[in-house]
Amino acid sequence: MSRRCKRRKSPEHGVVEITDLASNGRGVGHVDGKAIFVADTLPGERALYKPVKVKRDYEQAEMATLFSASPQRATPRCAHFGVCGGCILQHASPQAQVEFKQRQLIDALERVGGVSPARVLEPLVGARWGYRRRARLGVKHVPKKGGTLVGFRERGAPFIAQLSRCEVLVPEVGERLTELGHLIDGLSIRSAIPQIEVAAGDNHIALVFRVLEEPTPEDRERLREYAEMTGLGIYLQPGNESTIAPLAGKPEPLYYDLPAYDARLQFEPNDFVQIHAEINRQMIDAAITHLDVQHDDTVLELFSGLGNFSMPLSRSAGEVITVEGEAGLVARARANAERNGVTNITAHVDNLFEPAEHPAWLPGRADKVLLDPPRSGAAEVLEHVAATGASRVVYCSCHPATLARDAATLVERHGYRLVAAGVMDMFPHTAHIESMAVFER
Repeated sequence: MSRRCKRRKSPEHGVVEITDLASNGRGVGHVDGKAIFVADTLPGERALYKPVKVKRDYEQAEMATLFSASPQRATPRCAHFGVCGGCILQHASPQAQVEFKQRQLIDALERVGGVSPARVLEPLVGARWGYRRRARLGVKHVPKKGGTLVGFRERGAPFIAQLSRCEVLVPEVGERLTELGHLIDGLSIRSAIPQIEVAAGDNHIALVFRVLEEPTPEDRERLREYAEMTGLGIYLQPGNESTIAPLAGKPEPLYYDLPAYDARLQFEPNDFVQIHAEINRQMIDAAITHLDVQHDDTVLELFSGLGNFSMPLSRSAGEVITVEGEAGLVARARANAERNGVTNITAHVDNLFEPAEHPAWLPGRADKVLLDPPRSGAAEVLEHVAATGASRVVYCSCHPATLARDAATLVERHGYRLVAAGVMDMFPHTAHIESMAVFER
């Protein structure tokens, strides 16, 4: 007769030596051969942990007591660290955070892609606080917690964290979370506002209130008074993104400048722009340098958006051909080119995730190619990239795993070599990794 083996009950607490950081920023150690992922710990630390999720092969845990601290440990600046799920690396020094991201990038390239860069690029770093110019804030009216909460989700939970401020948001908004909650408390539709989109330009900041019910005239007046008092632009979004409209009057256009290229790019509150303005400028400089753009080059840019790269590229290239899937972004990119007096950009609309075998935008030859895809990567267009015969490819990535996958394709199937790769700290204090890879044929 067979007997059922009883599964050993996990202890309420345990002691673990942290040896590494996981991709989600948790410290990793092993106890009796089982991986223990402990929040808020760093390699080289010894901690008492409390399991919160127990599986056969691993446990997720909270740190109960820190017995020995790493020299790379830092004191979190945010009073809400550990509660808010937005920044999970504030307990690590700036250097430790960047080193972690570099290791994650190189590990992904080697483990997923089977490739290694000939050279690791110096990381691009900038301001670590008040840098975030785009964000989606959750909103929830919770009378038991004193009114309306405005902020990010709690760590490991779907609830809006009770935040008074956010240290990484632009200060004009990050210091007003409680104030925004009080504003919404005074509206009749306070239970019908699930989110606020933040979009900050160099000249102006817009707040887009998602409204599931029509605001009353009194609501509109209260919002108008707040906009007048703070200087923030307020927009309402009753439906999909096409319904976004200013609360009143003609909105002030949002824009950001790229002084090194004598360029100004206007954008809408819902348009994608790079989160960190300072890192964005460094990224553009690095991409153009690594492409080694010459005055007679034809440069193909895929996933081109508003023209963040193409406008600067146009200053040094002979011709720039851009492709973007969203028609509205392409229209605004063309308008940006016209406002900046640029005539050597040809902008196309096409779905780069389902490109034709011989798309109209594919030139007979391109000297250089720039890729800046979303998290899903650029797998569908790599055949076309190779078909251009480009001598250099620069790939800007927001997800190491898809970059690694695509790097393997460029190297193994299309005759390129990975000459350099490195991280760009676009999102300080988070585990999010932005990177750049340089390929030569």
